Amino acid sequence: MHRGLSNKEFSSTELTRTFLAEVRAKNDRLNAYVLLTEESALKEAAEADRRYAAGKPSSVLDGVPCALKDIFNTRGIRTTCCSRMLERFVPPYDATSVTRLREAGAVFLGKTNMDEFACGGSTEHSCFGPTMNPVNPAMIAGGSSGGSAAAVAGNMAAFAMGTDTGGSIRQPASLCGCVGLKPTYGRISRSGVTAMASSLDTVGHFTKTVGDSAEILQILAGADSRDATTPDVAVPDYLKNIEAGVKGMKIGLPKEYFADGVDSGVRDAVMEAAKVYESLGAKVVEVSLPSTKYAVAMYYIVMPAELSANLARYDGIRYGSRPKVEGEALVDYYYHARGEAFGAEIKRRIMIGTYVLSAGYYDAFYNKALKVRTLIKQDFDRVFGEVDALITPTSPIPAFRPGEKIDDPVAMYLADACTIPANAAGIPGMSVPCGVTGSGLPVGMQILVPQFEEARLFTVARAYERVGG
Repeated sequence: MHRGLSNKEFSSTELTRTFLAEVRAKNDRLNAYVLLTEESALKEAAEADRRYAAGKPSSVLDGVPCALKDIFNTRGIRTTCCSRMLERFVPPYDATSVTRLREAGAVFLGKTNMDEFACGGSTEHSCFGPTMNPVNPAMIAGGSSGGSAAAVAGNMAAFAMGTDTGGSIRQPASLCGCVGLKPTYGRISRSGVTAMASSLDTVGHFTKTVGDSAEILQILAGADSRDATTPDVAVPDYLKNIEAGVKGMKIGLPKEYFADGVDSGVRDAVMEAAKVYESLGAKVVEVSLPSTKYAVAMYYIVMPAELSANLARYDGIRYGSRPKVEGEALVDYYYHARGEAFGAEIKRRIMIGTYVLSAGYYDAFYNKALKVRTLIKQDFDRVFGEVDALITPTSPIPAFRPGEKIDDPVAMYLADACTIPANAAGIPGMSVPCGVTGSGLPVGMQILVPQFEEARLFTVARAYERVGG
């Protein structure tokens, strides 16, 4: 798109109108967008066209239409986290990542659907209803960033921003058949992105290609004075060695990620991808990450605990909508405000989190979970001393029908078994399409590398994309 804009083959206005037409044609069926900002998008596109006419585009993203998960604060534009609690919230400032995209000249088409406050793996926990899969609209798109994944896979945005706390970018990317990047924790600023679980939340994005993902990270990565969790680590040139290939690399297959519970079609597709890497000159070996089996249990203690603390501010007074019934005492007001505005999944996680943080249970649950989290990170540190990268299934199962798992939260939680460990360790991970199941549903391969080694991640992913993707 940047080349076409630079060569005057088309304008950003034409490009933006094309994407808006796709949204209008498909969104009633897919429900990927919850807010379309058509007027401001066309204004931004016109400004990009003026920069191209002057021969001074801001970046490769200048004039390129994108979408934002409805968890990114946008000045003057409604940001709801797909919750009734924030249904009328209009932020007075932009998230840092939004500011960097604005400075790069990106055109914002609108806000995409998500599970309420990013809690869920299917985008069924949204006050705007579920997002459906563009590959098969009878299936869900995954979550919590399902709207962003569907927007990119359904050609309704050139790229889309999302967040990943336990797999919320990689899992929907896998289910919808696009590229999803969760960088190293802190590589992209979280300032202005509504917090879910602060020690796990990671900002990332969805694209059609690995190269596009690298271009976007190049713009978004780096320290931010507004986010103390962004370390002052140099941002390398992510495209410099993206075509270097994997010859001579050692790639690990963690046996725990191919255990019972992984769909046979998913397992076969990832194993075929491993053969592609061998044909490209990499050595593929089996490795073990024994603490992986504790990752889901660890996550569903640490995450609800942090969520409970972060959502305490939404009481209808400091933040959030006023309840219809206020009650006589302050506790009644809280009860009605949260009871009316929060969905069932949010209430479930708040109760779990409050319980594990309560007196008498903190050491037994929360403190112990933190120790297990350290063991998971130590597993990765050890294995990355033996191999250059790991490949695993992204999701143990392909896309499923709406309502199929919503009444069984434990089954839904287990769907994140392959993605949670990377969040626990703070390492980068990417899902790239690697085939389809017998029923034609997309399968994603997850690639994992050490912290701040995104350049290596892009090289490994691009090698497969070039010949096997």
